[in-house]
Amino acid sequence: MSLLNVVDLNTSYGAVNVLAGVSFSVEPGETYALVGESGSGKTTVIRAIAGLAPAQEGSVTFEGQEIRGAPEKVMRPLRKDMAMMFQDPVGSLSPRLTIRSLITEPYRIQGMKDRDLDTEAKRLLEMVNLPTHFADRYPYQLSGGQARRVGVARALALEPKLILADEPTAGLDVSVQGELLNLLNDLRERLGLAMVIITHNLSVVRHVADRMGILYLGRLVEEGTTETIFNEPRHPYTRCLLSANPEPDPDARLDRIALKGEPPSLLMRPSGCEFRERCPFSKEICTQTPEWEVNGGHGLRCLAPLS
Repeated sequence: MSLLNVVDLNTSYGAVNVLAGVSFSVEPGETYALVGESGSGKTTVIRAIAGLAPAQEGSVTFEGQEIRGAPEKVMRPLRKDMAMMFQDPVGSLSPRLTIRSLITEPYRIQGMKDRDLDTEAKRLLEMVNLPTHFADRYPYQLSGGQARRVGVARALALEPKLILADEPTAGLDVSVQGELLNLLNDLRERLGLAMVIITHNLSVVRHVADRMGILYLGRLVEEGTTETIFNEPRHPYTRCLLSANPEPDPDARLDRIALKGEPPSLLMRPSGCEFRERCPFSKEICTQTPEWEVNGGHGLRCLAPLS
């Protein structure tokens, strides 16, 4: 049984349909990445999973239990097994609390009075490779990379089974990104964690994700193993995103594919294939609406897929 199942998730704010039938699953110990441009609905997906954003339709099950729309009395105990890492590492930490208080706060929230908080703070700091004397510091005394590690420590406090990570490397230098990604990979292997990571940084995806889904205007347009999608992308939008990914080899041949214009308004979704007006490979058939099809574990929503 999958650890997390998201089926036909729909989220609207007034007349704006942000998510339109998003479905995916995450297995125990697996890292699943959601990729797309800003405004594609990535953050809304994980906020809906965590119960922090409304989802009007669809299903979200965690270990077989339906959690979409569940009341707080149901969600509170589940949050021991499901933790979030927020995009802004410093902004998500109260400036009035020490690092010790911040990373041990989950124990107080869950009423776990049997824990020695000093011991737990030391254990968590060591787990994310921070000196134990950082327990007495405040968030403003940390670098971006250190604050991100504190966020990881806080997320791991209750030994969750699933981490929901919103842009885990945003705003970090490349070298610090690498250190953090190596840490996340190491923790996943040691603790058997499953993770859902949302990002627009494809280098991050390639480094940590087992499988990935591509979001466009709140719909999944392609899904598969990370290796397959990087080597054989079939949706034109996926191909465009991959072509824009920085290449570290200075001698590599760059074959950029430019996207046309800006993403359309969610208030006026295009007819037919919603990507066709920006697609450099669009055909006459693309005026029809594509259906989601899965072949050999590779999901695709496209009437004129790339070979």
